[in-house]
Amino acid sequence: MGEAGAAPGAGPGPRETPETEEDDAAGGARGGRAGPRGGIRVLKRNVKRNGSRSCLNRSRFGSRERDWLKEDVGRGCVYVYGRDSAAAASSDLRLVLCTVDTPASEICDGEGKKNLFLQLHGDLVRRLEPTEKPLQIVYDYLAGLGFDDPVRMQEEAAHSDLSCMIRFYSEKPCQVEQLDRILLSGVYNVRKGKTQLHKWAERLVILCGTCLIVSSVKDSHTGKMHILPLVGGKVEEMKRRQYTLAFTSAGAQAQTYHVSFETLAECQRWHRQASTVVSMRLSMVDLSCYSLEEVPEHLFYSQDIIYLNLRHNFMRSSGAGSLDSLCRFTQLKSLNLSHNRLGEFPVSLCEISTLTELNVSCNGLHYLPSQIGKLLNLQTFWLDGNFLTSLPEELGSLQQLSCLGLSFNNFCELPAICEKLIILEKLALAGNLLETLDLAVLNRMSHIKSVDLRLNNLKRAAADALEVNKSVTYMDLRDNQMTDLDLSCLGSLEQLHCERNKLKELTLSGFSLRALYANSNCLTAVNIYPVPGQLTCLELSHNQLQCVPDWACEAKKLEVLDVSYNLLMELPSRILSSLSLRKLMVGHNRLQSLPPLLEHIPLEVLDLQHNLLTKLPEMLFVKALNLRYLNASANSLESLPSACTGEESLSMLQLLYLTNNNLTDQCIPVLVGHPSLRILHLANNNLQTFPASKLSKLEHLEELNLSGNKLKTIPTTVANCKLLHTLIAHSNEISIFPEILHLPRIQFVDLSCNDLTEILIPEALPGALQELDLSGNTNLVLEHKTLDIFSHITTLKIDAKPSLTADSALTSTFWSHGVAEMAGQRNKLCVSSLALGSFAEGVEAVYGMFDGDKNEELPRLLQCTMADVLLEEVQQSDTMFMSNTFLVSHRKLGMAGQKLGSSAVLCYIRHDVADPTSNFSLTVANVGTCQAILCRSGKPLPLSKVFSLEQCSEEAKRVKEQKAIITELFKMTCS
Repeated sequence: MGEAGAAPGAGPGPRETPETEEDDAAGGARGGRAGPRGGIRVLKRNVKRNGSRSCLNRSRFGSRERDWLKEDVGRGCVYVYGRDSAAAASSDLRLVLCTVDTPASEICDGEGKKNLFLQLHGDLVRRLEPTEKPLQIVYDYLAGLGFDDPVRMQEEAAHSDLSCMIRFYSEKPCQVEQLDRILLSGVYNVRKGKTQLHKWAERLVILCGTCLIVSSVKDSHTGKMHILPLVGGKVEEMKRRQYTLAFTSAGAQAQTYHVSFETLAECQRWHRQASTVVSMRLSMVDLSCYSLEEVPEHLFYSQDIIYLNLRHNFMRSSGAGSLDSLCRFTQLKSLNLSHNRLGEFPVSLCEISTLTELNVSCNGLHYLPSQIGKLLNLQTFWLDGNFLTSLPEELGSLQQLSCLGLSFNNFCELPAICEKLIILEKLALAGNLLETLDLAVLNRMSHIKSVDLRLNNLKRAAADALEVNKSVTYMDLRDNQMTDLDLSCLGSLEQLHCERNKLKELTLSGFSLRALYANSNCLTAVNIYPVPGQLTCLELSHNQLQCVPDWACEAKKLEVLDVSYNLLMELPSRILSSLSLRKLMVGHNRLQSLPPLLEHIPLEVLDLQHNLLTKLPEMLFVKALNLRYLNASANSLESLPSACTGEESLSMLQLLYLTNNNLTDQCIPVLVGHPSLRILHLANNNLQTFPASKLSKLEHLEELNLSGNKLKTIPTTVANCKLLHTLIAHSNEISIFPEILHLPRIQFVDLSCNDLTEILIPEALPGALQELDLSGNTNLVLEHKTLDIFSHITTLKIDAKPSLTADSALTSTFWSHGVAEMAGQRNKLCVSSLALGSFAEGVEAVYGMFDGDKNEELPRLLQCTMADVLLEEVQQSDTMFMSNTFLVSHRKLGMAGQKLGSSAVLCYIRHDVADPTSNFSLTVANVGTCQAILCRSGKPLPLSKVFSLEQCSEEAKRVKEQKAIITELFKMTCS
């Protein structure tokens, strides 16, 4: 996927107003209204919309409009919606022809409106400044996606379905549910008190914030109001009067108001919102993500508000209900103003002396005002995702500050002002520009316990003296560029993260160490002195260790040890006999054998995959009775140890992975000794039979994989496995369809590439069945009646039988392919594949995979549409067709693409366009975690990158430059 190119250049010269043609086929009259300077043209229609497809597209332009656009790439069009974008045919939608220099004010004048609003991906709606240029915004947006051809961007902007990604409104759209959460109001019959002494009277009732406000209708604007605090109170339905709620405040002096509504729906709206308020323990108001520019005036009657969340809005600094007004909350302690496009720190916030927590992250701040020193009670201050390079001296006055978040700013060193913050314990500086970890400076900040320096440019740690630091207990140095690290001076260090550096050697103090995470480095040695007696977790995977460190064998409390992906040739017997170890990961090493087990051990998880093992310890299952997970795939095992010494087995094993070994039928009786097995993988072994009597005893099986063996049948006793949801047995010699269609939970069945000839169908198929793969069974013929029975299945894969025509030889597929899928850990089939062996009516081929993670909708949509998009893009461009295919497919997803995501990989095989007789070329594109791998000489050759923040430094850099916050779990929040 190419990088974003520049947007079209500046102005197209003198603005012109194209003449319009009448277009009867489009329906509706086309009119125009020139702005004050004659720079825009409006095409207006009343039309019906359907889902994400709006009313107007390029084909409905008149020829003169099209000619006008072609004259200059700085010209284009924007679609302007009314308030309700999902309305029916009576709604107005206008297509405005303009230039990249046309300001929003000019479009507003032409529309007869005061403002123009912008919405991205169906998310928040913000008001455009009068000087902002809508068409330039569209072009910049398209350039940011990856379009780099100005002509192509002009064409994309003309697509009406682009509105699912970027949309303009002439009035701010409002959703009823959103308005309910901000403020509910109406005139209703109200009675005060629990007794019937008071009469019902018509009153104005408002539910806003934490209060119910009741006032007489005639005095509603003169301040005569009754305020009922609801936090901790009650809201109940009255049984004697229809559609009536009783609102009761908390405390000994509780008051009650009865409110009678006209409809059930109205009563339910009020009951739903009031129930949220009364259930709160603290007086909290959450108005995040509402596109607010100010808070409602009635919110200020809730004087008990302690926590106010205004995250992800567009709050103004001055005016009614603005940030200047927040000082009216006399008990406010916590305020969240992150993601509000503030630009400057609101000085008025410094007057809210009660604040103990303030979050102004992701607001484009370049500095803090000196007045910040007034917030003397502040304990937590979040400033992440801004452009700060320094902190004012006045910040040193905040002597209550214990947590300071400065991540993803532009700091080049540890802020010296932190030395004055004598009770500061947590300092977060992830995603800044630090190149040296100055331990001497850190020693002077003797109060700091937790330091987060992830995603900086750290290359070394410097210490002027060997002075011991007794305060730092947590250090995070992930994703830097350090080659060696000596933190032995941190005598109180309990937890260290240093993953994804370039470390060759690591030296630490073991006095207090409890957890060490040093995965994905180049470590050949890890030195810790003294032996870490408190160590419980040690992760050293993806390094170059040739042996397990001696001190790790002596760590008496070690529970988790991960040394996978190293160069280990043996394991010390002390490790496998540890009386504390519960999880041992030693996969992807060079182990040829394991030491024997002499004592009972508490081991629960054992990963041995991809080693050189020929056998497992004879007493493994007898001595490790707590073992629940064993993965010994990709070894050379020929047998399995017994699960018991007597008649009764005490095994608790639930997950057993033995794929790609040399196991024969003799291992099957041993499996019966594990009656709790839920997942069993025996693919790619030498199995010829699976005795029926043995399978019947594995009643708890949920997933069974027997692919790549020489099985001729699946025993009928599979019907005893009532919990089975996944059966994978492709690439065998099975000729009889197994009796799995009686199983109530069966979801996924793969019997492809076998010798099936017929299928016995029960009277009713299990309702859970989602996918059945019968492809590659060359002798299988399904009747139309059978196909009708399978019609409700989401995915049915069968081979298309070639038609018996004279041209059948000419239409045969040049490429052959197969697809093997797994249900995944969630047992949700959210992966779709695309496989076309004769693409574009030739010998070209297209293969793709789409992973929706937790949703099925997007993979199915992409499976159906992406090949057509590719064909169209290939015809338009010979260079950027793959990138554009992904971008256009995203646009075509419409509303479904706004909230749901999908990883995708697409492979296109074709001849050189200039020379059809040349060798084939393979073009690959991907997004997200889907990846294309070529197997060459038995070794995997990656053809594409994994574009995740964790695995792609370029992607992480791009996100950092946009001032997004990357969390410790590599999730992202954007400004």
